[in-house]
Amino acid sequence: MSATLAPSPTEAPALAPRERETLRHIAAGRTYLQTARHMGLSTHTVDAYLRRIRAKFDITNTAEPTRVAIALGL
Repeated sequence: MSATLAPSPTEAPALAPRERETLRHIAAGRTYLQTARHMGLSTHTVDAYLRRIRAKFDITNTAEPTRVAIALGL
């Protein structure tokens, strides 16, 4: 795996505060339902936030959101 795959905080696309919070929960191993309950949202909203995050970072698999969260220091 190349080091260029990890976005640096200065090169990373901007995330909205709720997107950052969602990514932090998912990277911590929480399910969509657990994340939704903790944030006071529906699972559909959590899914929408994660779809936006995936689009911003061109993520195509389930492991990459965690890698991105670590690279961003979340």
